Amino acid sequence: MTALLDVAGLCRRFTVGQPGPIERLRGKRPGVLHAVDAVDLRIGEGEVLGLVGESGCGKSTLARVVARLIDPSEGSIRFAGEDIGQIAARRFARHPLRRSIQMVFQDPTESLNPRWTAFDCIADPIRRMDPGAAAKVADRVHELAALVSLPETLLQRFPHQLSGGQKARVGIARAVALRPRLLVLDEPTSALDVSVQVVVLKLLDELKRRLGMSYLFVTHDLEVVRLICDRVAVMYLGRMAEVGTVGQIFERPSHPYTRALLSAVPSGVPGRTPQRIQLSGDPRSPIDPDPRICRFLGRCPNGTERCGTEMPQLRPMGEGHVAACHLADAA
Repeated sequence: MTALLDVAGLCRRFTVGQPGPIERLRGKRPGVLHAVDAVDLRIGEGEVLGLVGESGCGKSTLARVVARLIDPSEGSIRFAGEDIGQIAARRFARHPLRRSIQMVFQDPTESLNPRWTAFDCIADPIRRMDPGAAAKVADRVHELAALVSLPETLLQRFPHQLSGGQKARVGIARAVALRPRLLVLDEPTSALDVSVQVVVLKLLDELKRRLGMSYLFVTHDLEVVRLICDRVAVMYLGRMAEVGTVGQIFERPSHPYTRALLSAVPSGVPGRTPQRIQLSGDPRSPIDPDPRICRFLGRCPNGTERCGTEMPQLRPMGEGHVAACHLADAA
C-alpha cells in the first residue's frame, strides 16, 4: 500500500519545572518531558489507523504534531512525498498542503467559535484556503451540511444552540470542507452520549468510503478500533509498544501492555468473561526518562533484568506486525 503519511523518528519534548535563580546558580536545569519519543508511523492511502493507549501516553500530542498544529522537536513527517515536518506550524497554516490535512477535535463545543453560526464555522476553511470558491460558499456549505446530515435550519444557529451531536456534525463538516486526504480525529466521540457516538461513527465510516480519505483515529475505545480501523498502533509513555492489523492485535497481541488493554474489553459473548490482567505498580515518569530502561518496566508482569538495561526496539512479529518487547517471541 502506498504511504500517504510516513513518520520517522518523531519526537516532541516540552520543558517543565523552570528552576529559580538560586537553583540555576547551583547548576540545576529544567526537566524535559518526552511526550512523543522516536515514533515511526505509516498510513496508507484510504487506510484507517487507530491510535490507542491510556491517558497521558502522548496520543493527542502525536496527533497535533502530525496535523502540523505544533512543531516536532526531531524527526521527519513526510506527507505525499514532501517533508512537512521542516515547515513551521505557523507557516504551514498558509501552505498549500494545509487543506490536505484536517483535524476533528475531541470537544466539539471548545473547538467551535461561539460567536459564529454553524454556517460560518463550516465556511471558514473554504474562505481561507479556497479563494476560487468564494462566490459559491453558500452552495458548498449547504452541500456539506447535507453530507453530514445536518438540517439546513440549524446553519444559522450558534454553537450553544446546538446539541452535542449537532456540534460534532458541524466540526466534521468543517474538517472535510476542503476534501482533505488525511483526517486526524482526536477522540471525536468521547464527549458524546453513547447513542450519539454510534451515529457519528457511522457518519465517519460513510464519509471515508465516499471521499476516499485516510484517518488517524485516536481513541480509548478498543471496540471502536475493532469496527472501523484497518491497523492499530498501541502507544505507551510516548513510544510505540506494538503496531499491526486489527486481526493481529486483537487475536495475537505480542506486547504485555497490549494484552492488558485487550483484557479489559468485554467479550460480547453471554457467559464468557475475559480474564482481566491487572497491572501493578505506577507508570514511570516521562520527564527525563532513562533511555536504557523499558518504559513499561515496573508494571510489566514479565519484566526481566535485561528490560532495565536495554530499551526494547520494535521487532517483526509477522508481516506488518511489530512489537517492542524482549519477550515478544515467547508470547
